Amino acid sequence: MAAEARIDWAYRVLSGDDSDERACEAIPDSACTDVPKNYVYNVGNGAASKLAEQIGGPNLVLPWLLATIGTPAFIIGFLMPIKQAGSLAPQLLVSGQIRRLALRKWAWVGAGLTQALMLVLIALAALTMEPLMAGLVVLALFTVFSVCSGVASVSFQDVTGKTIPKGRRGRMLSNRAAIGGLLTLVAGLILHFGIGESANATTYASMVIFAALLWVLAAILFAALDETPGATEGGRNPAQELANGLIITRRYPGYRRYLSTRAFLLSVELAMPFYALHGREVFGGEVAALGVFIVTVGLANVISSPVWGYFSDRSSRTVLGISGVMAAAAGVVALTVAVLPDALQTTYAYTLVFILLGIAEAGVRLGRKTYLVDAAPKDERPLYVAFSNTSIGVLALAAGGMGVFASVFGVNALVVLLVVLALLGTMAAWYMPEAERMLETS
Repeated sequence: MAAEARIDWAYRVLSGDDSDERACEAIPDSACTDVPKNYVYNVGNGAASKLAEQIGGPNLVLPWLLATIGTPAFIIGFLMPIKQAGSLAPQLLVSGQIRRLALRKWAWVGAGLTQALMLVLIALAALTMEPLMAGLVVLALFTVFSVCSGVASVSFQDVTGKTIPKGRRGRMLSNRAAIGGLLTLVAGLILHFGIGESANATTYASMVIFAALLWVLAAILFAALDETPGATEGGRNPAQELANGLIITRRYPGYRRYLSTRAFLLSVELAMPFYALHGREVFGGEVAALGVFIVTVGLANVISSPVWGYFSDRSSRTVLGISGVMAAAAGVVALTVAVLPDALQTTYAYTLVFILLGIAEAGVRLGRKTYLVDAAPKDERPLYVAFSNTSIGVLALAAGGMGVFASVFGVNALVVLLVVLALLGTMAAWYMPEAERMLETS
């Protein structure tokens, strides 16, 4: 009973729900009494996995690890495209299979444990192989990691729709991001002040292994969720999933507008490495040390996630639009710093770019997830999620051409392009219906 009381207290603090009467809209009645436990465990899962993403992901740590051991730059450049395409494109292949599971949380658990294993193997490969071979092996392992991320995404949104009531999902997602961001902030400070210039390949590999342990913890917490068994009939093969995805896209204008909005705002989620490239060009070196970068990302999540969660439960469409504006503002700041007098061009001024971009990226991710979980019918939620993610994953492969664009027209031109795409995403979000009206046919 004491444990239940602590969980209930944590739920009240995190969700802001002080009422003993819970409105369990859009989840099974049998799951209503499990809401506090599921909410708290889901937040813990998110905090662990989001910290793992920051200290063992492709934005900075994996590239620094590979660069430290001497892996060729062209191999390192494939990490982010593999992350996006690998995690999104195959989802249509697995969504039909996930429908065959009565308890779909096990798809997330299996994916999380596999991701942990891949990170351990990545660290070992980096420390024991020649640079070129290590880079190739890491790419192969990271491809498996990214595909597992896609499996987990389909499972997560479906399980969330079954276990967390509408009106609480945005806050739950924001709690995941905010606590993960706070832990990231602490980790960045430890790295910055505790390690400083002494980092080597073993240091970065140790960070990757620690991230693997966090994935194991996240899997344990997700396994502890009380999920009501769902229907297992109607499982479809990938061709059937594709056909049904095309049908719902033609049938519902609101879903088409969601897809177009997400396509434009993909630029926000892909932008971080390109702004790092722009910063290096401006300053002739790294934008900031690893610890400072991690602190900046964590700070952005801590600041923005509670606000995004609050507003996502009211209008996730509006959150997407505002996030596009903030991403465009990040580009304007970057271009402004680039033309300032040398005395005013500092890495600390450029850190504002990463803060704005981190806030915008958090808003895009939280807004699009909340929107689709709220809008999609519960029995077909995996299809809506998977078709959306697969479509965007294919587009992410094409977005790899941004690097070619930068080499031909310059990094400043690329930043201008990112600003334009973010503003187009804001306009597209303006024309989206609210989530509850997405399935209207006229």
